[in-house]
Amino acid sequence: MKCQSARDCIVLLNYGELPDELAGVLEQHLVGCEDCREELEAFRGFEERLATLPVLEPSPNLLAQSRMRLDEALDMIPPHGFLTQLRINFYRWIGHVQSAPALATLLLGVGFLAGNFTYRYQVAQSKAKTPPVVTVIHPTEGVISNVTGIVQTPNSELVQVNYNKIVPESMEGSLDSPEIRNLLMVGTNAAATPGVRINAVSLLTDECKAGHACAPSADGNGIRHQLMVSLRYDSDTSVRMKALEGLQRFVGQDQHVRDAVLEAVMHDPDAQVRHAAIGLLEPVQSDSSVRQVLRTVATQDTNPYIRTASFNALQGSADIQ
Repeated sequence: MKCQSARDCIVLLNYGELPDELAGVLEQHLVGCEDCREELEAFRGFEERLATLPVLEPSPNLLAQSRMRLDEALDMIPPHGFLTQLRINFYRWIGHVQSAPALATLLLGVGFLAGNFTYRYQVAQSKAKTPPVVTVIHPTEGVISNVTGIVQTPNSELVQVNYNKIVPESMEGSLDSPEIRNLLMVGTNAAATPGVRINAVSLLTDECKAGHACAPSADGNGIRHQLMVSLRYDSDTSVRMKALEGLQRFVGQDQHVRDAVLEAVMHDPDAQVRHAAIGLLEPVQSDSSVRQVLRTVATQDTNPYIRTASFNALQGSADIQ
């Protein structure tokens, strides 16, 4: 056994998942390899330090999401090659030869045959006498998100279905709390229903109009940024209108907000949103980029209503050249 394989087996050994056929091979390797023995001692010392720390129970949502991500990661793992399978089978054969006498092997075979015969007999009897029973393992409240595995017992109608659930939760608190604000920003996501999105954007707009926590964030994920995302990409007209309302006070001071409003003037599919965006630009009509966009829309846009609104905005500006 090479050191890399031995270290993989050390991890399995500490978690009690090392197959019996590899235990003897690992033990012989550790006798002659000081580096792997030190690796084993370091791993055990790490486990002892972890045991002194308090254990926190993860939330059901975190467990469900972790299971789904694990299933996706496992699906992405390529199948073992021929050489890898040959090596695994070789180590298993060595383990059997070194740790299992011939009598034990014979008894194991006899026990397997007897157990298989008994199991088939019990399955046949249960099919004839009892109705089928559905058993839920670790039942939880929630919606089934996906099925992760289906296993049928050979020569029977017994089926085990493994699946994940998303457990609903709720949080109640003040709009000033970061947790509530973060949930509201998640509620503006396109995956949410239109009713949830409009409620979330409305509350975030009220926070900005009141001057609460709407300054630009260093990571670009604050309330102001989320309102610009909703203005640019949300499919619901009411949500985009509400996002414009929340961004109104920042048009004169934030170039990013101004650019988002100009994009709405040029490209938003709804005429009411475009008209409202033109109105928001009134305090900054002296800006050259704003005048350029208004001139382009006033002369080239296919919607006469928007052309007129842009032309009137240009006429009302004292800085038109």
